[in-house]
Amino acid sequence: MTGNWWSRLLLGGLLLLAPLSLVACAADGGSSPVGCSTASTPCLSGTATVALQTSKGEVQLQLDGAAAPLTAGNFVDLVQRGVYNGTAFHRVVREPVPFVVQGGDPTSADPKVPASQHGLGSFVDPATGISRLIPLEIKRSDEAEPRYGEPVTAPGATRQLALAHQRGAVAMARSADPNSASAQFYVALQALPELDGRYAVFGRVSKGMEVVDQIRQGDKIVKATLVSGGKLVKGNP
Repeated sequence: MTGNWWSRLLLGGLLLLAPLSLVACAADGGSSPVGCSTASTPCLSGTATVALQTSKGEVQLQLDGAAAPLTAGNFVDLVQRGVYNGTAFHRVVREPVPFVVQGGDPTSADPKVPASQHGLGSFVDPATGISRLIPLEIKRSDEAEPRYGEPVTAPGATRQLALAHQRGAVAMARSADPNSASAQFYVALQALPELDGRYAVFGRVSKGMEVVDQIRQGDKIVKATLVSGGKLVKGNP
């Protein structure tokens, strides 16, 4: 039983690492991770509620700008740009046990991109023509500011995380490079403590988890909208 369990954990990690492998290759390995004080992307002040109208029904997400200001701000900015409209849930893992529902690849909204290529894309900023990548952001409850750029995996440290992978947690997918998250995100279908401190959780499903449970691979985000909150700022919130 133990061997099967660890095999599932390793498989789960690969499922999240695989989608953005090409993005990691294109990233500038010499760039330094940044937080809100120096980020070129907006950060979220306070909270935000985002509604995802999916082909299976509506899901609402509550985003946490206190614990994950840069990651949540990136998501809100992409919602307001319409990046998620028409995108597919390209990876849904329910067997052998519930794992994640993953989507948000901007290229999956393009009918000319085959489904086999979904999960390889990132958000390309039209102003620069460059993929927007954000650093891993992890907040400990006993620290004032989030940590950036490196997983938090020390024994006992994950028990201090402000946001954990509980059922319904919303987090960013990335490649093996901790600083390669862009637009793709996932919803945890059950508690996934093995991912705590390794992937940036930035909110949770506040309404419609029963809809998430019905989503299958290939289902769509028809439209993503900001319902409330969502104040974006440059610099520290």
